[in-house]
Amino acid sequence: MLPHPGLPPFDYVRARTPTEVCALLAEHGAAARLLLGGTDLLVRMRDGQVRPRLVVDVKHLPGMRALTPSPPSRGRGEGLTIGAAVTLNEVARHPAVRARYALLAQAAEQVASYPLRNRATLGGNLCNASPAADTAPAVLLLEGRMVLYGPVGEREIPASDFFLGPGKTAMVPGEFLTAVRFPPPPAGAIGRCLKLGRTRAGDLALVGVAVLGFPDDTARTGYRFRIGLAAVAPTPLRAHAAEAVLAAGPLTEETFARAAGEAMNASSPIDDVRASAAYRRAMVRNLTLRALRQVWEELEVGG
Repeated sequence: MLPHPGLPPFDYVRARTPTEVCALLAEHGAAARLLLGGTDLLVRMRDGQVRPRLVVDVKHLPGMRALTPSPPSRGRGEGLTIGAAVTLNEVARHPAVRARYALLAQAAEQVASYPLRNRATLGGNLCNASPAADTAPAVLLLEGRMVLYGPVGEREIPASDFFLGPGKTAMVPGEFLTAVRFPPPPAGAIGRCLKLGRTRAGDLALVGVAVLGFPDDTARTGYRFRIGLAAVAPTPLRAHAAEAVLAAGPLTEETFARAAGEAMNASSPIDDVRASAAYRRAMVRNLTLRALRQVWEELEVGG
C-alpha cells in the first residue's frame, strides 16, 4: 500500500449561486463538503479522515474572492470586507490590509508556508475552528463579523460568538461563510502577533498571542489594549481580565507583568505530544509581556 493513497471517489460541483449551495447542502447533508482552498479538506480526504460523496466548490461565488471597502457606519468611517475565499497571501499583501489592519496581515503571514498560503483562505482558516487558528486572535481583536449565508438568507454574527469548540462553529446546518466584515480600526492602533511553534515556519502554534493597543481619551491611561490568545483553550479567546488590568493602569512594567499573568490565567491549555500545559501557560505570559512591550514602545513613539 502506498503511504499516501489517492483521493477517494467523489462528485464535484462548481456552485454558481449561494442558493444552489444551500440546496446541495440540504440534499446531501453530511455527505457534502465545501471547497475553498482545499489545503485542509483534500489532505483529510487523502488520509481517509473524511470521505464526502460531494465536494461543492464555493470560491467562485460572487464576492468570495473580493477584498472591498465596507460602507461607513455610525460615523466611524470606512471598514473592510474580505471574502471567505481570499487567500492568506492576498490578505497579507493587500495595501488596505497592511495600511489599516496590519495585525491581520501579520497573522496571515504566520500561517504555514508561503506556497500553502497561495491556496489557503481566510475563511478556511477560521471555519476549521481550530483552537490554534493563526488568524483567529487578530479577527477577534479587530472585531470582525462573520457573514453567513443559509436557508433563511444572510446573517452576521460577531467573531466572538463564532467559535464554539474544537472544530465547532455557530453555523447551523446549510450555512456557510461568505465573508468577514471589519469595522474601521481604532485610530493610531498598533498591533503585534507572536507565534510559538516547534519550527520557525510551517508549524501549528503551540501558543499564539495577539495584542492591539490604541489611544483612547475615555480610558484612564489614555490608551486601551486588546489581547487575543490561540492554541491554549478550546477556542481562540480574548483575555478580558488582562485588558482590564491595563485599562486601570498605570502603564508600567509592573502593570504589563500583571496583565501578562492574567492572560496566562485565562488560558486552559492541554498536555499533548507537542508541549505540556505548564509550558504553554508560561509561554502565554512571556509572549503577552513581550507583545505588550513592543506595542507600547511604538505607541509612545507615535504619541
